[in-house]
Amino acid sequence: MLKGINPIIFPELLKILHEMGHGDEIVFSDAHFPAYSVCDTVLRADGCEATDLLEAVMPLWELDQYDPENVMMMAAVEGDQLPDGLVDDYQNALPEGAQITFVERFAFYEKAKKAYCVVVTGTTRKYGNVIIKKGVIQG
Repeated sequence: MLKGINPIIFPELLKILHEMGHGDEIVFSDAHFPAYSVCDTVLRADGCEATDLLEAVMPLWELDQYDPENVMMMAAVEGDQLPDGLVDDYQNALPEGAQITFVERFAFYEKAKKAYCVVVTGTTRKYGNVIIKKGVIQG
């Protein structure tokens, strides 16, 4: 057990977060996401909600301050809609001032292919996928 680190962050995820560098991206996906088809590095967090994991990770690092698209969510397919409250839940887990960019479904999959890691969560709400891009700690 480590002080100051939310226990929802399991050891393998902590290792990945530490390994990642500036500009690297990580996906926190819903349970429906084709993680193994799009990324070589997949972690399972089936007992966690993606929003809880996002909230736990954000105090540990900075979003990429040089890329305005440092947080991306999958946009709803035409004729469909995002579940009520989903965007607010993600927005509330992010640092103040962070903006979410919405990415078309297949473009989101292409971005996920370049991610450092996909973490599959237990989130069952459709479109419950988010990509965050690591920045530099100011110091």
